[in-house]
Amino acid sequence: MTAVLGGCGLTGGSEDVTLKLVAAEYGDSAANSSQKYWSRVADSYESNHSGVKVDVTVYSWNDVDRKVKELVDAGQAPDMAQIGSYADYAAKNLLYQADDLLSISTQADFASQLATAGRVKDVQYGMPFAASTRLLFYNKGLFSKAGLTPPQTWKDLAADAAALKAEGVSYPYALPLGPEEAQAETMQWLLSGGGGYTDSFGTYGLDSTENVATFTWLKDELVDKGLTGPVAPGKLNRAAAFSAFADGDVGMLNGHPSLMKMAKKGGVDYGMVRMPGHNGPSKYSMGVADWMTAFKQNGHARQVGEFLDFVYSEENVLDFSREYDLLPVTNSASEAMSVGERDAGLKPFLDALPQSETYPVGRTSWAEVAAAVKKHIGEAVAPGSDPARVLGGLESTATKADSRS
Repeated sequence: MTAVLGGCGLTGGSEDVTLKLVAAEYGDSAANSSQKYWSRVADSYESNHSGVKVDVTVYSWNDVDRKVKELVDAGQAPDMAQIGSYADYAAKNLLYQADDLLSISTQADFASQLATAGRVKDVQYGMPFAASTRLLFYNKGLFSKAGLTPPQTWKDLAADAAALKAEGVSYPYALPLGPEEAQAETMQWLLSGGGGYTDSFGTYGLDSTENVATFTWLKDELVDKGLTGPVAPGKLNRAAAFSAFADGDVGMLNGHPSLMKMAKKGGVDYGMVRMPGHNGPSKYSMGVADWMTAFKQNGHARQVGEFLDFVYSEENVLDFSREYDLLPVTNSASEAMSVGERDAGLKPFLDALPQSETYPVGRTSWAEVAAAVKKHIGEAVAPGSDPARVLGGLESTATKADSRS
């Protein structure tokens, strides 16, 4: 099954090799483009590895997964692809296992919960590349004006939101359940209510008792009381909510590290706390990872593995994480950031990462389920809706998608 065991694909040491990598864009300008980052990495690697070239093509997140699929379908798979998912390719036996490529020390350095999320049937195909968690951001100026303290429970959050509304705040709590990234806001709330997309056995359970109770509370205590702002949650996208926070129009919302830079640029003094739960701060936060994958088609297992060992060195992981305000996926880089003064702003997110849970990305059905959540979850809190009915419909979709995978 592997290049080593199958006796195919290992290129002789004397033959020149060009490794093709397709990567996603994390920058927001030409000055910090991912192409610049990868060019530095490739140049550094090539200077010490004669006979190996690394050809990197960067696409926006709107395009990168589609571009890789087109290449694979055309029989022109890249050696490596840094993308948003891996399960479909693993199911088709197109990917190297991490064991085929990486040194033991590199594999052991991955944050354990991220390494686990990259596995299909206990075999790791997805190598975590970038990570993020979510915290509750709050506007310190608006809170001070209303005489509030950061919420620790759902009851606190609702009371704070009511007080902010009384002060004329446009979005006391911004609830982005629009189609852009509704699956993220949904998961954060499900976790805070003791539920999630799957149960303890890994089976989908979108309409569990805990999940229905969570969305019933959201509808009854926040949405129906006008505490989520002038835009219906099902039409509010994450980007618009972030922009409104940076403009000073939002009291509270769930955010990832990039919101820190936006808020500072907008002159918003903000604080961050763990997402409130029923009786105190939520035990779990939502974690997100992007994935490095390696395709078997071209057979450059040794060269790919050596390059990825270099990519996952502490220095390179730190450089990437600091450049794009993301969390490192390795323990060594996380430890370095946790004590680094320059990384103090990210420490609350680093602290939350070990207790984070990720999407069920190891399931080939997840893409279809996530698309259904994006399209329909806003209906669960719409006027006159029945959250149990909407979640039941999503559970039916998930069950059918899982049975086909």
